[in-house]
Amino acid sequence: MTPAQLLRTVLRAVRRVADAGAPGGAASGAPAALPERITVGRPPRPGCGDYATNAALRLAAATGRPARSVAEELREALVREEGIAGVTVAGPGFLNITVAGAARASLVAELAGRDDEGLVAASTDPASDARRWFGATGGRVSYEQRESNPLFLVQYAHARARALLRGARDLGFGPEAGAGGHAYGDPRELALVGALAECERIAGLDDPGRLARALEEAADALLSIHGCVLPVGERKPEAAHRARLALAQAAGAVLAGGLSRLGVTAPAHV
Repeated sequence: MTPAQLLRTVLRAVRRVADAGAPGGAASGAPAALPERITVGRPPRPGCGDYATNAALRLAAATGRPARSVAEELREALVREEGIAGVTVAGPGFLNITVAGAARASLVAELAGRDDEGLVAASTDPASDARRWFGATGGRVSYEQRESNPLFLVQYAHARARALLRGARDLGFGPEAGAGGHAYGDPRELALVGALAECERIAGLDDPGRLARALEEAADALLSIHGCVLPVGERKPEAAHRARLALAQAAGAVLAGGLSRLGVTAPAHV
């Protein structure tokens, strides 16, 4: 479930709650006005679900109703939606949403299925890439190839994703999102899935600086799991390896797409 898909789900729930609370209720036939600037994004802290939304606060402001009461009604509406495993109310009325494992696997499958071959470069021009990254972020131009350099970190993570796919082919297996019911529930997997979803959300905002920062976070998250994607030693590939490989493939596709938006090359090797 992408942020855009979840936003549509949230808006449906907002419409139902707004109509039910309008004068005469839903039976009046007069739809209530929906509030503006409803957002869906990452929660402010780890462990608070997959997504957070300000929908209840916006609807409460538009209707003059207590935010906590509106939040509880929205929570009850959302937990009945397919793909949502749980919703909690936080603070004055924020909603933290946890999606079902199958919904995470669906997002991974969608991202991993993108054809990014045309975005991958056999060779790069470090000076040109650094200038374009600087233009997008306002940061310091740097050609140093070290992980403390954000541009190199993102390019290196992309190259690692491609290397994992090559290594898996050599071992005779391929990516399979959600293989064996894998729900991507490990904290490191959750962090990467969340970072990729955030990249998807920010990519549509025409904000190169924020996109660059999101790509850096996704690169960090990918590098935190890349050591457990392939089997070690004489171990045979298992369902978890196929599922994590799909997650790495999804990360590579998102990083390639983001780098391309910034005018920077996505290298196959570093």
